[in-house]
Amino acid sequence: MNIEIFPARTAVVVIDLQKGITSIPAEPYSTETVIDNTSKILNSARAKGIIICLVRAAFSKDFKDALRPVAETSFSLSSIGEGWSEYIPQLNIQSTDILITKHQWGAFTGTELDLQLRRRGINTIILCGLATNLGVESTARFAYELGYNQIFVEDAMSARSNAEHDYTFKYIFPRLGVKCSTEEVLNNFKMSND
Repeated sequence: MNIEIFPARTAVVVIDLQKGITSIPAEPYSTETVIDNTSKILNSARAKGIIICLVRAAFSKDFKDALRPVAETSFSLSSIGEGWSEYIPQLNIQSTDILITKHQWGAFTGTELDLQLRRRGINTIILCGLATNLGVESTARFAYELGYNQIFVEDAMSARSNAEHDYTFKYIFPRLGVKCSTEEVLNNFKMSND
């Protein structure tokens, strides 16, 4: 990994680790693996004083704020049940965490994520979550346009298929930031003290 992690200028941004989305099977890593690796990163980051931003998708009761694409999709608003948008308990939400609710794939459009990061002097984000090629990739594309350095934790993300995950890591993320593993992030946290 060729980006140093400076805690004072870094945030961990976790995409869609919520009850409804983590209940969907994922590849190449199970949702349990993604949750476990993300939890390790969050625990270490909090100990270093790194900002945590937890992002979830949620909609109003009438779904008027929900994205309704013209393209075919396997996602249906009728699949959203009670508790679908609740954060999973393994995130161990702290009072210092920034909680962001989005109404589309990406975490920047229509939210205050950029404002919250910039006011804290953040210029680097570490991305984790589901799904690699949807919520995470959409967030990453906007983060790139906004000028953020990005670190993509490959084993703390997953998609609906190996092909979707692999395509994003092979063709998209190398143009937007650097790829690493959970272990590499944790080791870099230990070495970083700025």
